[in-house]
Amino acid sequence: MDQEITMAEDVPGTPAKTVDEYLAGIPKETRSALEHLRMAIKAAAPEAEEVISYRVPTYKYHGPLVHFVAHSRFCSFIVVSKRVLETFGSELSSFDISGTTIHFTAENPLPAALVKKIVQARMAENKTQAKK
Repeated sequence: MDQEITMAEDVPGTPAKTVDEYLAGIPKETRSALEHLRMAIKAAAPEAEEVISYRVPTYKYHGPLVHFVAHSRFCSFIVVSKRVLETFGSELSSFDISGTTIHFTAENPLPAALVKKIVQARMAENKTQAKK
């Protein structure tokens, strides 16, 4: 997995036990961007399990699906798959990408439609891997 997941220490306080707790501890502007990201993920993958893993919100569907994390200066959407990121490379050109992670800010959030496409691609990828 991408090393970004371990950087949740950027968010002060006791580790959250739920995604709601995680979001409650984040400044309002950032929280709003992450709440929209969360809604897009859940809309694309309503059957995915929402948990806290590696101290960050994580979605599981036949294994790890996606994660998100707030940092002090930006947010990260961890897609887990370089292949999926490459598929949507042109649509992600205005975002900083590192490994399997898309970095964004509250001022420049990820479009919900793009998040849904990425999550659906990840679901298909995980389903295929689960069949093997």
